[in-house]
Amino acid sequence: MTLSSSDRSTRSGVSPTLDLVHRPRRNRKNDWARRLVRENTLTVDDLIWPVFVMEGEKTRTEIPSMPGVERHTVDELVRSAEQAAKLGIPALALFPYVDPNLRDPDGSEALKSNNLICRALRAIKAEVPDIGLITDVALDPYTSHGHDGLLEDGRILNDETVDVLVRQALVQAEAGADVIAPSDMMDGRVGAIRAGLDDAGFQDVQIMSYAAKYASAFYGPFRDAIGTAKTLSGDKRTYQMDPANGLEALREAELDVNEGADMLMVKPGLPYLDIVWRLKETFGLPTFAYQVSGEYAMIEGAARNGWVDGERLMLESLTAFKRAGADGILTYFAPRVAALLNSGR
Repeated sequence: MTLSSSDRSTRSGVSPTLDLVHRPRRNRKNDWARRLVRENTLTVDDLIWPVFVMEGEKTRTEIPSMPGVERHTVDELVRSAEQAAKLGIPALALFPYVDPNLRDPDGSEALKSNNLICRALRAIKAEVPDIGLITDVALDPYTSHGHDGLLEDGRILNDETVDVLVRQALVQAEAGADVIAPSDMMDGRVGAIRAGLDDAGFQDVQIMSYAAKYASAFYGPFRDAIGTAKTLSGDKRTYQMDPANGLEALREAELDVNEGADMLMVKPGLPYLDIVWRLKETFGLPTFAYQVSGEYAMIEGAARNGWVDGERLMLESLTAFKRAGADGILTYFAPRVAALLNSGR
């Protein structure tokens, strides 16, 4: 006797209502199969390592709110740059911890050719010339009030700040910066910086715009790292974006694209994966996401308490950026991830 397909399903204990033709699990049954059909892959080429530099010599200081992350003196930062190059990490993003005695209301230290960032740029370029160096253009590490721009009667002066940011960008370009990354969120700053760089002969210096930088609570540990947590007066909501807004990110990014940005960035990262996707789909420019200090601290803190598998969560979170369309990620996990990927894990 020949059984019908319905009889066979019933006899085998499988419900006749199941569609037995389509079984997505077939492509998941083995590791080799999962690798063959994987849509997105995280590689060392996707990583940018944000690093903190401070005054002194032969010293590294751990940042308590970012366990495992250190401030480096310039000589130690050079050693870290060598490590990054050996791991294959394409670029570093440099941030200064400026001596509080050098901070003033105008952020004048940012314009000095021998300031901490400029000395770090020259030192790294002298010994690790092939690694990319990305510098932050904003005044908050240099101002006594902790804001990204010039402050007058409690109000940030947009146009006056842009003039200062152009001069800051030129100082950094002269010291060897490969990419200028304005994070200040002043209107018109990308176009002004592009014009300033071109006029000074730095046509090949790229601009990675913080196109969508939100007024986020995820920045707390970073402000500890650069020493502005206690100096910041008020908040930054008049110039950083409202976390509730998505379409506004498209308008901000469009302005930066039209002003000459070479690359776009979204900050923070994981809470704003939808914004990464929107910017990449809309403009098609190289698009980056910053896995910021608060994101790092939550993952690392939970891992150190044994609440999560830290290694898996680290890799999963970074893969999420790739799935959302990011071409690269700024992450404090960069050297650890690079070592894992290089080992084949």
